Order: sequence, then C-alpha cells, then structure tokens
Amino acid sequence: TRQHVPTLLPYICLCIPPFSVCSYAEYFSFLSFEKKNNEFPFLFPSFLSFFVCCLLPLHVACELMNRGILALVSSIGCMSAGSLQTLADAMHIPHLFIQRSPAGTPRSACQPTSRIPGTDDYTLMVRPPVYLNEVIMQVVSEYSWQKFILFYDSDFDIRGIEDFLDWTSQQGMDVSLQKVESNINMMISSMFRTMRTEELHRYRDTLRRAVLFMSPATAKAFVTEVVETNLVAFDCHWILINEEISDYDLQELVMKSIGRLTLVRQMFPMPQNTTQRCVKHNHRINTSLCDPKNPKAQQLEITNRYIYDTVLLLANTFHRKLEDRKWHSMASLSCIRKNSKPWQGGKSMLDTVKKFGVSGLTSFLEFTDNGTNPNIFFEILGTNYGEDRGRGLATWDPVHGLNGTLTDRKLENNMRGVVLQVVTVLEEPFVMVSENVLGKPKKYQGFSIDVLDALSNYLGFKYEIYVAPDHKYGSLQPDGQWNGLMGELVFKRADVGLSALTITPERESVVDFTTRYMDYSVGVLLRKAERTVDMFACLAPFDLSLWACIAGTVLLVGVLVYLLNWLNPPRLPMGSVSSTTLYNSMWFVYGSFVQQGGEVPYTTLATRMMMGVWWMFALIVISSYTANLAAFLTITRIENSIQSLQDLSKQTELPYGTVLDSAVYDQVRSKAMNPFERDPMYSQMWRMINRTGGGDNNVEDGGWCSENDEINAAHNII
Repeated sequence: TRQHVPTLLPYICLCIPPFSVCSYAEYFSFLSFEKKNNEFPFLFPSFLSFFVCCLLPLHVACELMNRGILALVSSIGCMSAGSLQTLADAMHIPHLFIQRSPAGTPRSACQPTSRIPGTDDYTLMVRPPVYLNEVIMQVVSEYSWQKFILFYDSDFDIRGIEDFLDWTSQQGMDVSLQKVESNINMMISSMFRTMRTEELHRYRDTLRRAVLFMSPATAKAFVTEVVETNLVAFDCHWILINEEISDYDLQELVMKSIGRLTLVRQMFPMPQNTTQRCVKHNHRINTSLCDPKNPKAQQLEITNRYIYDTVLLLANTFHRKLEDRKWHSMASLSCIRKNSKPWQGGKSMLDTVKKFGVSGLTSFLEFTDNGTNPNIFFEILGTNYGEDRGRGLATWDPVHGLNGTLTDRKLENNMRGVVLQVVTVLEEPFVMVSENVLGKPKKYQGFSIDVLDALSNYLGFKYEIYVAPDHKYGSLQPDGQWNGLMGELVFKRADVGLSALTITPERESVVDFTTRYMDYSVGVLLRKAERTVDMFACLAPFDLSLWACIAGTVLLVGVLVYLLNWLNPPRLPMGSVSSTTLYNSMWFVYGSFVQQGGEVPYTTLATRMMMGVWWMFALIVISSYTANLAAFLTITRIENSIQSLQDLSKQTELPYGTVLDSAVYDQVRSKAMNPFERDPMYSQMWRMINRTGGGDNNVEDGGWCSENDEINAAHNII
C-alpha cells in the first residue's frame, strides 16, 4: 500500500499565517530527522513540496481546489477560519481546523460561523474546546479568593472569559481588570508618576492576589518588572493560566517571581508502556518525539503537535480508504463557477476521519459526532519562593473535573507537651511587659504575644519567653557573628524569635521567617511645634510689601484730590467756607478706604471720577483682606521644615538618631559604608547618628529627632 501514499499526500492543503513560518522550523526539523533515520522516507518529500503558506487562505484554497484536493488543514485565527469553513461546507471538502492564538496568548472560543440550513458541517475542530473559564473557576474556588486583580495582555480577547467574570460577579467577588500594554516598563513608570503614595500602597495590596491571562513571554516580562519595582511582596500569590507553557517557560517564571505561583497548562498524558506509545507501523512517530523526557519533544509548541498528529491521522485515513477500495476520484472544483458541483467523496472521507483516531504527540486524537476533539487535560503546578521548579498539585479534565486538592493542609495538634524557648525584644505595641511582680515570671502582652497565644492554643505547645540579653534585634558583626535576638536563634539558645523584627535578606539567610503580617515605611518623629500668640496676626493676610503699597496709594490719592480741588475750586453755596486743605483731603481718602465716608464735599467732575475709581479699588482690597483673614484664623498652619529624609539629612541644627542594631540602623549604615553605592544622603545621616550615639535621647525634651519604623513612631505619639 505504501506505493500509493506518495500520490495522495501532495493533495493535502496546509494553511498557516506568514508570521508563524519560523515557528514551524522545529516541526520540519523533526520531519528531516525522521527522513535521515528512514522513519518517514515516503511522506517527507511529497509533503514538503506541497507545503503552502497562506497570505490569503481563501484565495489559495480556491486555487488548490482547481487542481484537486482531498482535505484542507488550516492553522490560523478564527476570522480567517470562518471563510474556509464556509468554503469547505460548500465544496464538501474535509476541513481540519487547528486554532492558533496570536503571539502565544491564551485561546478564546471562536464565534460560531453562520451556515446554510440543511448543509453538513465539514469542519473538524482539531484542538479541543476552550475550557479556561471552567478551570480558573475551579482554581479560584479552591483557594477561596474573594478579592484579586486580573491582568490580560493586549492580544488576548477578553470576551473569552466572560463566563468567568459573570461567575465572580454572582459570587460577590471583588475583581479588578487591567490590560498589560506592550511596553510594560512605560506602563509601570506612568503608574508611579500619576499615583500618590496612598494609591500605590492600595495598589500594592491588590497585587497580593492576581490572575494572569497572557503569553509566557509577556508574563515573564511583567513579573520581572513588578518585582524589580517592588510592587509585589513575598506573600503574593499569582495564577498564570495558558495552554502554551513549556518547561523552559516554567523554570524562568519561577526564577523571576517571588512569593507563590500557580501555573495552569495543558498536558498530554502518554501510556506508560513505550510500545503502546510509539508503534512504528501504525502512526509512524519517531521514538524520540513521543518520549516525555526528550527536550525536543517538550519544546514543541502545542499547535505544531496538533499539526503533526493531524497529518498522521489523514495519512492513516487515506491508507484505510485504499484498503477498503472505496475510493472516490478527485474532481476539479471551482469557487467561481455557480454550477460547480461539490466533491462526491467528501462525505465518505469526513466519516472515515471521524471514525478512526490516532495516538500521537497529543495523546489520542479523535473526533466526536459534532466534530470536536474531546481529549484535553490540564495540570496545575505550584511553586513557593525559593523553589527552582513547579510541583504537581492537581489535574483537571472535563469529565472528572479537579483530580487532587489545592488547599493547604492544616496543621495538626501534634505539639502537645512541647515547651518552646521564645526570645523577644520589648517594642511597643508588639511586645510589652504587663505585670512584673517581684519573685514571679514577667507577663507579656502585645500584638505579637496575641499571635503566639493563638498558635499555642491551636497547636498545643507551651512556651517560656525571655528578653534578649543585649536588648537588640541583632545584626551581623565584623567577626561574622550575630548579636541580639538573631544571635539567640542562630546559636540555638531559643526556638522562636518574637518581636517587631524586620525581614531583611541578611537575616533571612540564617533563619526562617513567617509570612509578613504588616507593611510599613520609615517615619520621622519630631517634637510638635508650639503655638505662639502674635499681636500682629491681623496683618498676616497681606505681605509687608503689599501693606506699604496700600499706604503709599492712600497718600498719593490724597495729594491728587487736593491738587484737583485747588486747580478747580468747587462752587460753594452762599455763606459756606471751603475747607479743602491737604489734611482734609488725606482724611477723606483714608475714610473712604476703610468704608467710613468723609466730611468734605467735592463737587467737581474730575474729583468725583477719581473718587469713584478709588472706591472700587478700596472695595476689592477690603474684600480680599476679609476673605484671607477668615481663612487664616480658621486653619492654623504649623509648618515643619523637615518633610522627608532628604530634608532631615540636609540640616544639622536638629540632631537625630535611631534604635541601635535595628533594621533602620543597618540600612543607613550599609548605604553609607558601601563604596560601590555610597549615597550622600545616607552618608550625612550616618555621621549624625554616630555623633548622637543612636536613639537614647527623648524627643519630648526638644531639640531631638527620632528616625524609626513608622508603626513604632505612631505608637509613641499615641
């Protein structure tokens, strides 16, 4: 039968978009490998010579129909596939459609194509239906998320997860949507420019739970950018769902991310028996391709896997048609002529393709009666910070649903009878001494003590708590030893350390930290400025120069009024005596300014025009003064000259310090002493802290500033 196969295979039309030709290089490398090893000698030359790259799939398909084809295989997008589906239905040509998503983004279900009533559907969907909605619903339900953000790249069709968004709305979940632009760096930079500090903190809290619908390349770039800009923390948990995630992509994502990462991708279960997996005379697959441990087979794209199996399925179909001797000769079909009849053998060919399947690179390729491939499996992998690869958590398929569990196993009460040594450092409001009765153990309270008591009640252990001998958190000394609370843990004199201990890379390298439960920044504690009584507070609404200008204007207008009346004296009634002196003119202008009127009558036109302008000027000035005075007396502003660490480092009048051997102390010291990244601001601060000897002074005494964790500074104020 083999001698007939070369005459049949050239009539398979394979249509792909031009931009994806390079992605098929790996596919042809496998074919050439098979040819070199004489595994596929009769199929390769004929197949390669009739490979078609479709710029216009419909136009090329019509040209090939004029020559005569037996089947049409397309690996294109949904829009182009619709036209080929209509053509295949009209000409009765079996059309095996392999959906390809743009740029490796997650697939979205293709919209159904309108068909002529009464006609058969000759299009077979090689790739299974899109089940991303069902899978992500199951994963989010298992994790019991109620608030998260959903990122999707610019090439993803958001309509593909409409069912998932409707489900989250029905469940009352708080879901935010954000589109990831192609220039991720510019997108993140614009966020930092436009958002205020409070908004960035809220956005950072939102990023603790996120779902990513994007290509592996975009996901790697996005994760790298948000980690480098410190937008995510170690307790974040992200879910990336995409059918096209290779082992190489998985390893890179784990290396670039922090926190917890869950990946959902398509898997192809293979039979454990290699003889069932690779039968040479049945599906003609080289053993290296179907070996799960072979790196070439693992790097092959999913779309190319389906193309490979589709060609094998058609080859087996032609083989069976020849054996059954039920072959219909090909007829030249025309897309242009109205009276062109469809191919009579198309229905028989379509039924034969549906009847039999093939075991290949995509597990088992077969079709149901409605022309879809029912075989699809997803694997759910999970990683934590510090792991170099993903761990298999569960699997999912449309028939059985979730196989496994994603919920964390709860701790068992298996610590009864255990007594733990707990070392602490007194730091309000985390750890405080509540009672200190002579001859009895101290009793402690605070936020951290409440957490310790809750763990003790749940796990059943008891504890003995003591304060670190040197009352320090601990830092790495020049001799390589740790002091303080850290030293007690490193030398195993204590089992647990409990206090307001900051997580730093140096400390994390020698001890294990729990998940953080509080975020804070560095705060500056200053003595509140005292209020002083100012006798000239009524002059505060206007500047001194403005008051001088107003006084000069009063004098100038008074002189002008006197000159106008002296040059053109007003006509007075009989018996009246004129009192138009310079003193009276000045008094009249001042009285008009303070809205008190005047006593000297001025009847000339020039004088009245000048006084009208002066009254308008006085009205504007008095109104502005009244408004500014009311605002000044209502809101009392006490301005501090120190608003940031930069302002603190630039001044030398006010001494400042921090807690010795604390995280802030170590941060300032490392930034100031490192010769490769020496910062002038930290250098100046380090000189001042050394001169003041730490933070033993009291801010309330005045003339002193304390630099500490923001939460501790806020508690000290309370």
